[in-house]
Amino acid sequence: MIEIQEVTKYSQSLKVLYVEDDIDAREITTMLLEDFFDTIIVAQNGQEGLEKFQKESIDIIITDINMPHMNGLEMAKKIRAINKEVPIIILSAHNEEDFFLQSIQIGINGYLLKPIDMKQLSSTIFQVTQRYKYALQAKQNLHLLKEYQEATNNSAIVSKTDTAGIITYVNDAFCEISGYTKEELIGKNHNIIRHPDNPKSIFQEMWDTIKNKKKIWKGSIRNRTKNGKSYYLDATVKPILDLEGNILEYISLRHDITDIMHPLKQLKNELKNAHDPLLVYIKLEDYDDLEDFYDTNTLYILEQKARIYLQNTFAKKYSFDKIYQLQNGEYAFILDAKEHTDNITLFVQELQALQQQVRDDTIAFEDLEYDIAILLTFAYENDKLYESVKLGMKKLVKEKQRFLLANNFASHEQRKAQENIRTVHMIKDAIRSSKIISYFQPIINNNTQKIEKYESLVRLVKEDGTVLSPYFFLETAKRSNYYLKITNIVLEHSFTVLRHCEADISINLSALDIELLSMRKKILSLLQKYKESAHRIVFELLEDERIKDFETVKQFIAEIKQYGVKIAIDDFGAGYSNFERLLEYQPDILKIDGCLIRDIETSTYSLSAVKSIVTFAKEQKLQTVAEFIENEAIFQIVKKLGIDFSQGYYFGKPEPLL
Repeated sequence: MIEIQEVTKYSQSLKVLYVEDDIDAREITTMLLEDFFDTIIVAQNGQEGLEKFQKESIDIIITDINMPHMNGLEMAKKIRAINKEVPIIILSAHNEEDFFLQSIQIGINGYLLKPIDMKQLSSTIFQVTQRYKYALQAKQNLHLLKEYQEATNNSAIVSKTDTAGIITYVNDAFCEISGYTKEELIGKNHNIIRHPDNPKSIFQEMWDTIKNKKKIWKGSIRNRTKNGKSYYLDATVKPILDLEGNILEYISLRHDITDIMHPLKQLKNELKNAHDPLLVYIKLEDYDDLEDFYDTNTLYILEQKARIYLQNTFAKKYSFDKIYQLQNGEYAFILDAKEHTDNITLFVQELQALQQQVRDDTIAFEDLEYDIAILLTFAYENDKLYESVKLGMKKLVKEKQRFLLANNFASHEQRKAQENIRTVHMIKDAIRSSKIISYFQPIINNNTQKIEKYESLVRLVKEDGTVLSPYFFLETAKRSNYYLKITNIVLEHSFTVLRHCEADISINLSALDIELLSMRKKILSLLQKYKESAHRIVFELLEDERIKDFETVKQFIAEIKQYGVKIAIDDFGAGYSNFERLLEYQPDILKIDGCLIRDIETSTYSLSAVKSIVTFAKEQKLQTVAEFIENEAIFQIVKKLGIDFSQGYYFGKPEPLL
């Protein structure tokens, strides 16, 4: 705990302007502030505060809101026009949304609720000074508690217990939030509202602090209402002592912090306590575009408006406690699965009708209108509903869909993760035991039908001798730390083969690989080592729309071409490949996408596409390679089209060359 002396060594030198019209509040608060500041300039209203700010060199401003002549927010706005940096703390007995939004727009740095709590005050001073954490526990006595009792009852949730923890007093706010009447609470143990999920250590610490150490305890507690719902409180518990230091009773002051608790934590707690939950998960469509289009304040207002709109819209059809506003334009609410899954088809139709209704509506805020649209997924099977709907939403965004039932997605993902772990272990063992090998598939000259090139293709040999193609492990390797190691092994194998054959060796390489400095250095070192044979190396370049440093790729291609290396564009005619980018790479060879070749016998589209590619290649004086040559008929078609080389099982499967 940081003592007040440690705090004041930073704060005492600061000059504070304190603005308050109520004489009693001003006198009491000034006394509190004297513990922190040597110089306190007091003003009785906003107009006087503004004048004193203009005359004095003020470091911090603490102001009430409702005052004559000029209120605190008006004064703060005028001060902000003069000085955008001076910290301003708002002092208020209210926590209203309009005031909160207005204070955000002005740029208020901190908030204090009346009556001032010393921990809150010290924490706020810490934030604006950015020096230390102030944790002084306010020394209150019974007289001060009685003096503030009426004000406290109007702003806090209050209870008193005897030394055994039996409730002797509760205020109206306590009854309202807990759902119990005073008659149901008085005489009962205080644990009647305790939520069973609270760690026992919290209460052990609390009782040790208030009973044994006779000090104030502060912390956050999760409680449970009469009907079983959770709510969260910021609690202060103080032992009331007689003149001899004996404990007479305990008094607890609490504030409801449910709405400012992390909503995801609330959602997960409610899912855990629900008997048979159905979770509906919503996301504002194209939220990333909204982030780019609106400033932070406007986006915050929009998300709040969307939450209220969605709450009202779905509440007309379904009964639920609240919509949880999560992050990144995402919302969720919980229904009773038994009420809606007997006729799941009807429930889906209802949800989709509401989704369309939302799409047809607009949200008005400030002077703007937002055409709202949402993605929606839901789940009700298995115990990992949140994980399932998150995966469902990810799938919707990725596949550009709008509605999905995500039952058991989490279980499927878990099984997939376990399989990925097994694959990673298999890759790791294969690398360690030199079981990452290279096979080579022949590429023949269509005119001579002789082998002029080989494509290097990676394989993994399992412990039982089974040889796996990249389909079974390469994608997993790309998401782990082993992809680069595998690529380096393939490069070593491919360059070594140059000394054992006269044909060209074609090596697959991604544009993303070239972005890596270590990969560029590896390739250049191999080209230098095998300099005499480097002209027989062909790099089959696979384009990727995720490439960020295109200039580096272009420069590297130019550099390796000085060794006589040839560049082929792989899978040309599909995916991201395009003629414009092709010219930037200055390739020597086009490898026509295998999907076009495979269907060329029966598909007029494939035939036309291949003809266009061949025409383009000839005009640019580029060689062409047709993959997936599976039979004589396909070979005769590609040969007739004027394609230079062919590759496929019709001429040879991938096999070891060494």
